[in-house]
Amino acid sequence: MRVPRIYQVGELTPSQVMMLDSEAAGHVGRVLRMGPGEQLELFNGDGHNYLAEILSASKKNVEVKVLTQTTNDSESPLNLHLGQVISRGDRMDFTIQKSVELGVNSITPLFSERCGVKLSGERLDKKIQQWQKIVISACEQSGRSQVPEIRQAMTLEAWCAEQSDALKLNLHPRASHGIGGLELDTTRVRLLIGPEGGLSDTEINMTEQYHFTDVLLGPRVLRTETAALTAISALQLRFGDLG
Repeated sequence: MRVPRIYQVGELTPSQVMMLDSEAAGHVGRVLRMGPGEQLELFNGDGHNYLAEILSASKKNVEVKVLTQTTNDSESPLNLHLGQVISRGDRMDFTIQKSVELGVNSITPLFSERCGVKLSGERLDKKIQQWQKIVISACEQSGRSQVPEIRQAMTLEAWCAEQSDALKLNLHPRASHGIGGLELDTTRVRLLIGPEGGLSDTEINMTEQYHFTDVLLGPRVLRTETAALTAISALQLRFGDLG
């Protein structure tokens, strides 16, 4: 049986005895119903796995002892920053979850002309927190020990204007070549995925001004969540660690 992986905030060291935080303890004690003597794999985002043994457990409190520390080599050599225009309903949740499984390193939610989602203030802050929890759950499931960041949401132009030495890519149905035809002089890529209705002509022209390269995924029109995951997969296959 696979040892459950649990995200735990804070420093972890071998021989350390500690109480899991409330969210982790609730999952271990109430959902997984684990008890003394059973083992967990903890991670805190530093790139290591920490094997731990449960010393005591209830539905709200779990005490563990950290046994060992090992390096986690699951990260791709490709550093991928996804700029995703916010999509409706649970599509954004799905995109975030699966992109983390595929190895994305950071995600910036974007607002564009055809975004169709209105979020601001406290509602937006809560949504960012929800998306970060989805990231953590995806890391627990996929075996990653570095936790991608959900950055604060911003406008499409503000994101495109950020200084970066990464290769900047924008999916475009009239592009002259696909991801297979790219050459990469860096390990960093910024991938822009537009809204369900696509980017406006003004926005496409703007991406060109900020030196984005248009790429084509294929002859079929893909939904925004499908486009994101297909592009990430193709980039990992071409420059990362898939295949």
